[in-house]
Amino acid sequence: RHRHKEKWATTAPRIPPTRLALHHFDMNYSLHLKELWPSVRVGLLCEQKYGALLNNFSGSDHVTQELELLSATDFVSQASQKTQQLQCGTAAKEAGSRQSMSQEGSGGGRMVTHAESVTHAETSPQLCASISSNIKCYTFPRGDITRFRPARPDALGLLDFYLMDAASLLPVLALNVQPDDFVLDLCAAPGGKTLALLQTGVCGHLAANDVSMSRTKRLYQILRSYVPKEIREIVSVTSYDGRDWEQVEGGTFHKVLVDVPCTTDRHSVMEQDNNIFHKRRTKERQMLPMLQLQLLMAGILATKPGGEVVYSTCSLSPLQNEYVIERAIEIAETEFNISIRVEDLSHFRMLFQDTFSFFSDCRLGELVLPHLTANFGPMYFCKLCRM
Repeated sequence: RHRHKEKWATTAPRIPPTRLALHHFDMNYSLHLKELWPSVRVGLLCEQKYGALLNNFSGSDHVTQELELLSATDFVSQASQKTQQLQCGTAAKEAGSRQSMSQEGSGGGRMVTHAESVTHAETSPQLCASISSNIKCYTFPRGDITRFRPARPDALGLLDFYLMDAASLLPVLALNVQPDDFVLDLCAAPGGKTLALLQTGVCGHLAANDVSMSRTKRLYQILRSYVPKEIREIVSVTSYDGRDWEQVEGGTFHKVLVDVPCTTDRHSVMEQDNNIFHKRRTKERQMLPMLQLQLLMAGILATKPGGEVVYSTCSLSPLQNEYVIERAIEIAETEFNISIRVEDLSHFRMLFQDTFSFFSDCRLGELVLPHLTANFGPMYFCKLCRM
């Protein structure tokens, strides 16, 4: 009898971490996303959609034509065209407003009020915020589940494009790197966003850090496969604990990307390996918001006054997204006397609505939701300015 019980105990089925993750998400995200959760849930459980980030350093000139023949489009350049159209439209409206003020002022008609002109001036720059035209990323249209071919090397051995979740580019675009900026990618591995930062072609220096030595090896591999040696010279790769970064190089950078470890929601419901919902990683998962807060604070402290930080996760959880932002702003003010402004990124919804599905009720920052017709994400990103 004793042996029978012992055998039963050792052979009892364990609940797989993917099922634990899905149960956790059903309990929490159904409350957060409400009627949107069923469609998001289906998206998470279906094959992810990818984008092809073109390698500007590769000599493969035929790639653009090849992808366009397959009906793929560069969603970044489409957004740039929208920006230009908005700028032209804004200029025309402003000219019309000035003419109207002049005519109505002389004719005794209705004058455009100061409040109206201020509101117009404040909203126009947000709608016409610059999008880096150097980054090129091709995606297939909504509902098209065509797969990209594997990347191929050019004559120098550099691969022609990098396959990634296209939504992962949005934090890089939000960072809006300017010529000669000193940029820090605090949690850089495996290297997709680091590569995208280099594709802007304007980084004065890029510090790519990740605490994991094994993941840093992957980062080195990405750099060698996509970036020429002379460009790699502006990149310094380190393996510090990102939480201690301000002790290493505090107040140094113009732009900081803090793409923190998170529950990686899509991975958690699809993959058994390295799943953070495994029972032996319960404590680690529970401590994630604290780790994320510490990393964000380190990123803020690493930024020059006037510099900008973009915080991002691939999770739908408000505890890992908006609440981390709110707590960081509070700590920066009370403990470090640093004032933080949250930048309005709502124009991203308008510029990229043809490619991604956005959550309209996100309180701070923006959130891309998985959807069967546009199965990217999840991707949360929020931009902060250190005043």
